[in-house]
Amino acid sequence: MAANAQQKARRMKAAIYCRLSEEDKGKAGGTDSGSIQNQKLLLAQYACAQGWEIYDVYSDDDYAGADRNRPEFNRLLKDAEAKRFDILLCKTQSRFTRELELVEKYIHGLFPIWGIRFVSVADNCDTDDPGNKKARQINGLVNEWYLEDMSNSIKSVLNSRRSLGLHIGSSAPYGYARDPAQKGRLVIDNEKAATVRRVFSLFAGGLGKTSIARALNAHGIPSPGGRLWQYATVARMLKNEVYIGHMVQGRYGSVSYKTKRNMPRPPELWFRVENTHEAIIDERLWHTVQQLISQRARPFAGNKAGAFSGRVYCACCGSTMRTAKSHGEGYLRCSRRYISKTACPGGFISLRRLERAVLCELNRLASENLASDTLREQSLQCGSSRRMQLSKRISRMRGRIDICSEAMAKLYLDRAKGSLSEDDFSDALKRISSEKQRLMLSAANDAAELEQIGRSSGNEDLPLFLESLDSAAVEALIERIYIGRRPAGSWEVPLEIHWSF
Repeated sequence: MAANAQQKARRMKAAIYCRLSEEDKGKAGGTDSGSIQNQKLLLAQYACAQGWEIYDVYSDDDYAGADRNRPEFNRLLKDAEAKRFDILLCKTQSRFTRELELVEKYIHGLFPIWGIRFVSVADNCDTDDPGNKKARQINGLVNEWYLEDMSNSIKSVLNSRRSLGLHIGSSAPYGYARDPAQKGRLVIDNEKAATVRRVFSLFAGGLGKTSIARALNAHGIPSPGGRLWQYATVARMLKNEVYIGHMVQGRYGSVSYKTKRNMPRPPELWFRVENTHEAIIDERLWHTVQQLISQRARPFAGNKAGAFSGRVYCACCGSTMRTAKSHGEGYLRCSRRYISKTACPGGFISLRRLERAVLCELNRLASENLASDTLREQSLQCGSSRRMQLSKRISRMRGRIDICSEAMAKLYLDRAKGSLSEDDFSDALKRISSEKQRLMLSAANDAAELEQIGRSSGNEDLPLFLESLDSAAVEALIERIYIGRRPAGSWEVPLEIHWSF
């Protein structure tokens, strides 16, 4: 009672939090938008009317409500945990967050523990009033629905544009520029296109990818990322169909509308539209290069290199590890070491040692956590990897078929409105119909194979522990692995595994 009386006797400190979502437009001059300034003014007036002292103003401009990496938002939470103010004041609950999970975690969970009152002016939310807790939860739920609906709407629009062969990236592929006269169309950047032709010609002439990267670095030619040319940069360029006039998009997809993290998607879910722009490389040179790439590919025994492909990184510089072979054994080495020995001290490990270390750690976790449903489920999934792959692929293809159907319906609507010419309508309809038929055939084939597996497998028990690793097991269990440089005088290679479970 004495503590409460003392708190009431002193002047309450209020922290003001303002946010402008990244989709909002119409900014005024200065560093903050007009909307942010209006929020500050409204909240400052409200605090003064209540007799509260303003402790600090936290302002995130151009950040979405689902972004957990907002700098001022995180500074606010640190100050809240340190109990540097008594009240958190926002215009609306959605300005603080649009995620129901964070509403429960902070507004209904940690803030009361820290002794902080949450007040949002426009929607009358106040944690000092226990009667409006349900209203706050409903607001959180509505905001969550808003995020999901907005994400789905954006994806639908982007997929529709991809299916029409329009480029939707924020920047054009190396060798091209965005056409200022037509949104989504690419035009050739002559200076960079000359470098692209040089890369293809050098490879067709017998030069390796690492040697090409070294040659370009030696001549001071900027890479697509603005840093050194690397083996991976050249390899991606030589396989990119954009240089023969075809648009291939959707190779990666977001995991969830709550995160910006992207994951690779299977080729059958890519959006591939031919002859969308002027080619830099002619078909003859392209096919020569692809044939050489196929001839030079040398898979390792057991395909362990392929199993870990794209998931192993150098702990020193963050670059992907590149495969090598010596005396019949496969190794992984920092890709930057191939470009310059001084570029990175470089991680290095044999594929055999890497697999053994991963299996040892996985089986240790399994033996210590037999009650973990998540770990058991992941292990069981690996035992039926083909079944799992087919089910996921069928689901994804059905989603893509639905997208094609929506795109076709939109085409008919646009044609009826007169916004599409007959020729453009016919060409687009033909491309989308062809893609839909291909997806339906692939889905039917996979469904038949899945049914056959179901008949032949019966109810056999699946293994819990793994004795070896394949691509499906690595994909299901491992997010990424970091390999460090072995310390002098030691045989132990520093290794950090990030699991998916």
